[in-house]
Amino acid sequence: MVVKVLKPTSPGRRNMSVIVRSAVLTKKPSVVKKLVKGIKRRSGRNNRGVITIRSRGGAAKRKFRTIDFKQTKLGIPASVKSIEYDPNRSAYIALICFLDGEKSYILAPANLKVDDKVVYNENTKIKVGNRLILKNIPSGVAIHNIELQPGGGGQLVRSAGSSAMLAGFDRGFAQVKMPSGEIRIIPENAYASIGAVSNPDYSNVRVGKAGRKRLMGRRPRVRGKAKNPVDHPHGGGEGNTSIGLKHPKTPWGKPTLGYKTRKRNKSNKHIIKPRTKKRKGKK
Repeated sequence: MVVKVLKPTSPGRRNMSVIVRSAVLTKKPSVVKKLVKGIKRRSGRNNRGVITIRSRGGAAKRKFRTIDFKQTKLGIPASVKSIEYDPNRSAYIALICFLDGEKSYILAPANLKVDDKVVYNENTKIKVGNRLILKNIPSGVAIHNIELQPGGGGQLVRSAGSSAMLAGFDRGFAQVKMPSGEIRIIPENAYASIGAVSNPDYSNVRVGKAGRKRLMGRRPRVRGKAKNPVDHPHGGGEGNTSIGLKHPKTPWGKPTLGYKTRKRNKSNKHIIKPRTKKRKGKK
């Protein structure tokens, strides 16, 4: 996979780059209609129609691919039919076909190719794409699409290029080092897939222009200090003023800029090592 820097033939193309996917993706893959459906855009709104995420809207038309995160067909080998692009996620997806004819989409790990075989089972070969329980995976092996609870489906490490690593086992739990550096304990009977997630160059792409961002569904984001006082706590004043508050607030009046928002009743018992380093002199 190669990141191609485009020639600056126009101001919008200056510093723009794209990923050349022709060597990875399958040309003209067959569409499985039952796995593809239309999706309604919410544009940052919740079920009451209230905007909860600002600067969202527009975007190119897209359809949703149903991804099998649970992968419960144990012991039945499946063959990879195609590696495809998914507009709803940063990673690529793989269409697999089981021996009984059933087809499904899964997250494509890096280096998975067409006609490769994948198997889900409690204990199987340590091979890219295979899925097994954590206690049967050796320490130091890269994994992705990890379950938090057995049978709950993969929830962790699903973005492009990411991977976690098994650090060890202790009293029925596996110690997993997350991409953020956090070390978390997960039940050793939970499932995980072998390998790192595909499309590792996703983070190296430069969007280059605002119009390309609009096609992704991102609208312009306005600074709070450029707004009026009625729209934002940082707004108002003559000219280019600073925040001006003794205790800075969010647009909804809650403290910000260093204020810890994690719920106090939330447990940290499954986190052995946090992802953030404590500053010297602070507890």
